[in-house]
Amino acid sequence: MKKQIIVTTLVVLGLVGLAQAQTQAQQGELHGAVGATYDTKYVWRGYTVFGQKSGIHPFVDLDLFGTGFGLNVTGNRANSSGYEESERWDYTLTYAGALEVEQTYETRYMVGYRYFNYPDLSWSKSANLAAGEIGSVDLQEVFAGVGFPRLLGVPGLVPGYAIVKGWPSNSDTVVGCANPNGGTYSGWAHIFMLDYALPLQNVLPDVPEQILNFHLETVYNAGVDPRPLGGYTSHDWTHVMASVSTDFDLGNNVILTPALSYQITMEDDGRELMPGYPTSTRGVSPDHDIVWASATLKYKF
Repeated sequence: MKKQIIVTTLVVLGLVGLAQAQTQAQQGELHGAVGATYDTKYVWRGYTVFGQKSGIHPFVDLDLFGTGFGLNVTGNRANSSGYEESERWDYTLTYAGALEVEQTYETRYMVGYRYFNYPDLSWSKSANLAAGEIGSVDLQEVFAGVGFPRLLGVPGLVPGYAIVKGWPSNSDTVVGCANPNGGTYSGWAHIFMLDYALPLQNVLPDVPEQILNFHLETVYNAGVDPRPLGGYTSHDWTHVMASVSTDFDLGNNVILTPALSYQITMEDDGRELMPGYPTSTRGVSPDHDIVWASATLKYKF
């Protein structure tokens, strides 16, 4: 029933977006991007999902006719065997807008809903640990984020904040009440961010300006453990992550975006998985410092 409600909600919101597009004098056309990201390590909310192995993330990102609604579908797959249970598909519906435009307190905001589907761990809805059935580990969340592009008075310097509320898609599973350690994805996360777009002049031939995008974030985790089968996350500051990226226009609407990221992990992980759980779902790096590179290739339309 919960999944039916979720699907119905997504359909209704999508129809609302389409209706707005039709009734507001052709606000816009369907735009978006399709592409893939390669990571030397897949780090998701402080955890290395595929251990020390690389991952690839095909995606489709749609702007629904200029209504403010957006739809994204992203896959998360390991480039090595043994991590099949940790592979995931993310389905995200968002709405974005702005307040106090061109004022000191201009606020860019986004709210959304996201569903995490683990195809290899969705075959049983409820857990029966005695029979070796862990149940579906699909997850879901709602989130809201804000950014303030004019608040600090420095062009390109944008402080931001996001809050996430996550919960399991099925309560009677090992990520819900059937886990003896408590729900592994039920709680809140608070993300504090700072972004800076640094313009560089005449660095590349025939490119008058190249933008370096710096991102810094720290996370306070209040119970949202992204590992489907790991113990649980205490309420604490978990990590600080910094990254730098830039876009290269390859022509014909094709964009290449390389990035380099560095994370300081502040929360140790000494917890052991329950007996019988797939070892590929451990997904936590023993290192306090994690460095990884990524490259995104996308076609915009």
